[in-house]
Amino acid sequence: MDLSVKLGPLALKNPVIAASGTFGFGLDFAELFSPSLLGGIVLKSLTREPRIGNPAPRIAETPSGLLNSIGLENPGLDRFVSDVLPSLSMLDTRIFASIAGGKPGEFVHLASALSEHRRIDALELNVSCPNQAEGGMAFGTSPKAVESLVTQVRKATKLPLAVKLTPNVTDIAEVARAAEAGGADIISLVNTFLGLMVDWRKRTPQIAGLRGRGGVSGPAIKPMALRMVRDVFKAVRLPLIGMGGISCASDALEFIVAGASAVQVGTANLTNPMACAELPAEMARLLESECISSLSSLVGTLAD
Repeated sequence: MDLSVKLGPLALKNPVIAASGTFGFGLDFAELFSPSLLGGIVLKSLTREPRIGNPAPRIAETPSGLLNSIGLENPGLDRFVSDVLPSLSMLDTRIFASIAGGKPGEFVHLASALSEHRRIDALELNVSCPNQAEGGMAFGTSPKAVESLVTQVRKATKLPLAVKLTPNVTDIAEVARAAEAGGADIISLVNTFLGLMVDWRKRTPQIAGLRGRGGVSGPAIKPMALRMVRDVFKAVRLPLIGMGGISCASDALEFIVAGASAVQVGTANLTNPMACAELPAEMARLLESECISSLSSLVGTLAD
């Protein structure tokens, strides 16, 4: 079974990528299974300076999902390079570095600095995080801002460049076209949906920070994410990485049929630490049962 994937200039052995956030830097999961089973790993989003994240509580359970407001907790660029990056050599898979910032210059600095390290195979611009007061989704909701940011980062790196889009917009296809115009190689979609959970007895939000708002993820968002992948597939010529509520091989193949060339798995890693490792073989079995010999032949074949 041929599960290989081509994402612009980047080749993956299979379409399963661990999403940024729930997989950390991949080192803890490497104790459970070989990263070589995956097509890639998107590292936890990195900012120029260390971030302690938002105050606790930062996670609340929702029906068929989670509401989170982690706030991009990370060690910052310098500590990542000195303490984490050397260990990534043991991960036999493609490594995407997710970068975030409050200003365009921070993205540019991160892209330039990380491009000097051979272990980083690609960059993913996080212009869609709803859990920070500055930057993040503020960039991703404006097509003009997205195009400008991608253009600036494109000049700073020759690495394959993915742009992760927010679903919290009126027309996600317009934002995707802006990323394409700026020089993106890949579109990743979607990040979490902005939401709120409340404790009606206490009259308070269930998570702290940012007025209780956070990002909703998990199976509940899959239908909306699939629709957005389909919309963007019709709007741009770039390869897509789809995500949003993927828990099993059938979920992943739905995104492939809708137009994604690869998929990312996030929240499922919290309920089943082996979720990513199990998906490639499960997908291969399903494709074989349908007499489909190549995953790429299935991309975007959804009937209108």
